[in-house]
Parts: sequence; structure tokens; C-alpha cells
Amino acid sequence: MNGRERIQRALRGERPDRVPVMLHNFMMAAREAGFSMRRFRSDPEVISTSFIRSVERYGFDGIIVDVDTVTLAGAVGVPVDAPEDDPARARGGLIASLEQVAGLPPVDVREYPGVQVWLEAVRLLKRHFGDEVYIRGNCDQCPFTLASLIRGMDGWMMDLLDPENEENVVALLEYCTAVTTQFIRLMGETGADMTSNGDSVAGPELVSPAIFRRYALPYDRRIADASHAVGLPYVLHICGNTSSILTDMIATGADGIEIDYKTDPRLAHEKTKDRVAFLGNIDPSGVLALGTPQLVEEKTSELLGIFADTPRFILNAGCALPPSTPPANLEAMIRTARNFRT
Repeated sequence: MNGRERIQRALRGERPDRVPVMLHNFMMAAREAGFSMRRFRSDPEVISTSFIRSVERYGFDGIIVDVDTVTLAGAVGVPVDAPEDDPARARGGLIASLEQVAGLPPVDVREYPGVQVWLEAVRLLKRHFGDEVYIRGNCDQCPFTLASLIRGMDGWMMDLLDPENEENVVALLEYCTAVTTQFIRLMGETGADMTSNGDSVAGPELVSPAIFRRYALPYDRRIADASHAVGLPYVLHICGNTSSILTDMIATGADGIEIDYKTDPRLAHEKTKDRVAFLGNIDPSGVLALGTPQLVEEKTSELLGIFADTPRFILNAGCALPPSTPPANLEAMIRTARNFRT
């Protein structure tokens, strides 16, 4: 059984021959391949080379093709800073008030260079690995988080608290849904095996579960539907402690939920077992980047034990691995998974 087959079986709720591993390691992959983040984000050949070398070194089953968290923001005109050795980041919002939403022009994200690079990298990886390694084409941000980048975080948080803003809030979310859906559809043309998005600004560490249910859940559901419409399974990622919205994340219709180490894995197991795949959730910083191989083995074994009674499990870190993650720690994580028997 190859890596692609293992992940497909886990998503279907069928037991693979061993625990599948799919890592969110784009920063580490670029660093180990000798590329700066500036080169990585601008050249699909560099992206594909970085992931190919990483798979060859560590032998994991799936690749999460990620570049940064502001590509769609850049595509709609949000000012973006592109550091040499860090992922790109937004520099303030695009609009100063929600009244400006009506003036936002339609955008064809296909024309944005960052989107073109991202899509071509997925095509190259699919061409290289064929049906051997599972390719997850991440599609940047869900509508709620993209809206926060367009409006600016502080303004967006204040806007959500005023009921008089309801109409304009919804208008901005509709605009962002159209943008994110474009990326999903384009990713569906690359040969990717799966799509995914992040919606961490909608998580409980920033907004209440009530706000998530009102302003994020309906749009996350539409994005999952868009992925299914192009024939691809879908994963939703939210950082932070998502314990209070786990059921809501499942209600989006996602085939898998990827959660941070701050969420209790036992609770996540209780909520997700036999319903959706769980992806995660080893601490990427405190354990994988800063811990010892022994600590990594202990935490990985503990997590594997919790999910031993369900095949709907794909091992990953809780979020993106820091570029400084020691190879020995990653090797310890993967070795523990390979040797685990249910």
C-alpha cells in the first residue's frame, strides 16, 4: 500500500496498513532544501523540489502544498509584505470601513502571480509522484479569515459587534466566498487529491462560538461544498483551542478537520470518531521544534493510542512546522507512527 492509498483509506474510514503521515512542513522543507521563503513563494519548481526532497528524506505519505496565508489577500489588493526568510504577511487592510465593500471590484484570482505559482507547484508534484503520494492542495484562507485581512483585523473585530453592520458584514463574506471558491475550483484542475483551507481568525481564541456559527460556519460549508463539486475531499484547519466548536467544524461537511495541539485530543476523538478524519495534532513548537526525540516519541505514542480504535486518523503536527525543527525529531515522530500497531 502506498502513501496515497493509506490516506484515501483513512478518509473513507477503512483501516490502512499503517498510520498515514501527512505533514504541514512547507517552511521546513524550503529550509532543508536550501531555499529562502522569497524564492519558495515565487518559483513553482523550487516549491516542488523542496517537497520532493522532503518526501525522499522522511518518507511520509502525503504533502500539504502551502505557501503562505495571504495569497488570496494579495490577489484582491491587500498590501502584502514578502520577507526574505519568512512567509508573506499582510500590511494592514484594503478598506477603511464596511461601507466600501460595495466598491470592491470583481477579481479573477487566476491572474494573480502567487496563485499561478501555487497551482503550478501542485501540477509539478502530481506529475512527479503520480498516484504514489497524496497531494493536498491547500487553498489559503476561508471567507471569514480573508474578510479580516481585507477589512483589517481590528476593524473587522469591532464591526462584528455592531448589529447595524450585519448587511455589510454579509456582503463582505459573500465577496470573500466567491474569491476562495475560485481558488478551490482552480485547484481542482491541477490533479490534486484534496483541497483545504484555514479559518483560524474564526476560532474561539479570537471570536465567540456564536460568531463562528453566524459568520463562519455557513461560508465554510459552502467552501467544502465547492470542493466536493469538483470531486475532491476537503479539510478545514483552525488554530487554537477549538474544543467549543468541534461539532460545528464537523457540520461544515469537511471530510477531515485539522486542529491545533491546544485542543484536547481525547475530546476531539470523542467528537470525530467514525464521523470525519482527524488530522493532527502534535505541538509543532514545544514538542517537534524544541523537544527531544524522546519527548516526540512519547507525545506521538500517546496520540496514536487515543485514536487507535478508529481508522479515521492522519498524523500531523497541530500547525505548520517551524523551519528550525530538528530532523531527528521529525524522524522520531514518523518512526513511532511506522512502528505503531493497533
